[in-house]
Order: sequence, then C-alpha cells, then structure tokens
Amino acid sequence: MKILAIQNRMGIGDMVIFLPFIEAIAKKFNTQVSILAKENSKISHFIKNNKYIGQIIYLERNNKKNRHDGFFGTITLIKELKNHNFDKAFIFNSSLRFNIIAKIAGIKKVYQYPLFEKKNQHIIDAAKKFLKKEIDLDVDSNPVIILNENDVKKAQKNFNININQKNILLGIGGSGETKRIPPEIILKFMEMSVSHYNDCKFFLATGQNEKEQIILNEILNSKFKERCVALDKMRLEDILPIIKNCNIAICNDSSFSHLSAALQVETIVLMSDTPLVYGNYSSKMHPIIPDGETTVTHDTHGKNKINPEKIFQKFKKLLN
Repeated sequence: MKILAIQNRMGIGDMVIFLPFIEAIAKKFNTQVSILAKENSKISHFIKNNKYIGQIIYLERNNKKNRHDGFFGTITLIKELKNHNFDKAFIFNSSLRFNIIAKIAGIKKVYQYPLFEKKNQHIIDAAKKFLKKEIDLDVDSNPVIILNENDVKKAQKNFNININQKNILLGIGGSGETKRIPPEIILKFMEMSVSHYNDCKFFLATGQNEKEQIILNEILNSKFKERCVALDKMRLEDILPIIKNCNIAICNDSSFSHLSAALQVETIVLMSDTPLVYGNYSSKMHPIIPDGETTVTHDTHGKNKINPEKIFQKFKKLLN
C-alpha cells in the first residue's frame, strides 16, 4: 500500500506540528507515508531517522513562476503524483484544488478536512478531529525528532560542549517582526543566568535576514560574547545535534522553538504575537506571555512586554 500525506502549510514549525499525525497514519496501515510539502518546510533536514516517513515530494508553487503554479502547474503535479501510484491520500487542508488533484491523479481513497472550512481552523484540533473521524485514530500532538547518536556526540566534541555547563539555546530570530523579542530583554535574562549559574554557554540561533542579524550582533557585541556561539551560518541538519546537547532552549515563536521541543529539550517559548497553541502543544513547551495579558494571539504585539525575570524563574524551575 502506498500512502501520501499532503501538508502544504509554509514553514518548519507547521511541518513539525503535523509529524505525529503523519506517523500515526503510517502505524495504522503499517507502511511508510510519503509527504507532499513545501521546500521551506525543511522536512528533509529533520526526518532522516524517521522510519515512518518515506519519500518527500516538494510542492513548488506560490510565486507564479514555479513548476506547480497555475493551470499547467496543476497538470504537472497531477502527472507526478499519478506516477507514484498512491492508493490513499490524506489531505491536511480544506482545499478543493488538492481534492481534485488527488482524484485525477488516480488515488483511489482520498481523506480530507471538510471542504471550504479554512477560516479560523485550529491547527491541531482540526488534525485530531480529521483522523478520529476518518480512520478512528486518537493522536497525541507531541512531536519527536530522532537524531543519530553519533551525530550528537560529534557535535558535543566539535563545539566543546561541557555537560557540566549550562548549555542554552537562544532562538532569537523569527520570520516576523512582531515575534522577535528585543535583544535587551534577552541580555537581561543572560545577565541573570550568568550571575546565578556562572558557567553558561549560549548558542544563538537566527536566520540571516537583516533584522535578525541586528539582534544577533547586539548580543555578540555584548560582554557575553565569549560565552556565545552563533549558528546562523550553519545548515539546519548540523544545528540539530547542537540543540540536542543543550540543557534548555529559550526561543521566540520560531522554527527553533518547534525543533528544540521535538528534540525533547525543555523549551521556554516567548509568545508575543501568535496564538498560544503554537507555544504549548508539546509537553516540552513552556510559554511565557507578555505582562498584562491573559493569553496571546495575532495582533497582541507584546514583544516589549516579555519579562526577563519570568523567563529566568521558569529557566531555574526547569533546570531544577
């Protein structure tokens, strides 16, 4: 039996969130599941040791010039899927387009979210209800990324990671301006950590866009620069073993919060401007919300109200 899962949301975080659901399908039918996903999901970087996932097929669309854009792009995608001879497809969205594509591609059994219900769709509850309704599966939304143990040991050696230190991932980047916590808040937390524990080492995870680099450089130019290792020029697959060696992660609502939690590292998620579900769906996630707020969602705009003292108190509690 050949099964395809279609998960077309953008970004690493959403792909990580859907891993348990795709794995549950594989276990149910005792076969690997292929995935149709966007390249910016970076899925190939973090599923190398996942026995439940088979081939990755990249969906190339969204800028009107990609091979799967428009009418002819749709025809191209149909032909490609048809060549795989899939027996079943699980579509994790409400798009009529993908329903039609799957059926024309000759996939005999197509399971999908209810059509035309994308508005206000809860990212996790919708997936849970979908698999429960269609194939009677109860799924725990607790993603796990498995690494090769030799890669973890190699990273420990290459980066002089001392297990007696407090090794801390700081996920200080983020795709959106409103998600990036100001560097002065991060620096205050670092001050408290070093004052209390002294022997701390900080791994700084960011992207390479200009705004993220400004935050990175402000921290690298601080008095803590000798304790810092910048990861921005490294490949994601090489960063993951470093994260696995960390005692704890403190991250903006970004790809690194999802990755570190899935690597089973206790992760404090600094939630400033997106729904709280993105920072608490995993048992390894511990959200901090802005002072004065009872929850957080789009347009909270709370990045300047994240309290470094609260970060530090949560940090101490988790380490103990």
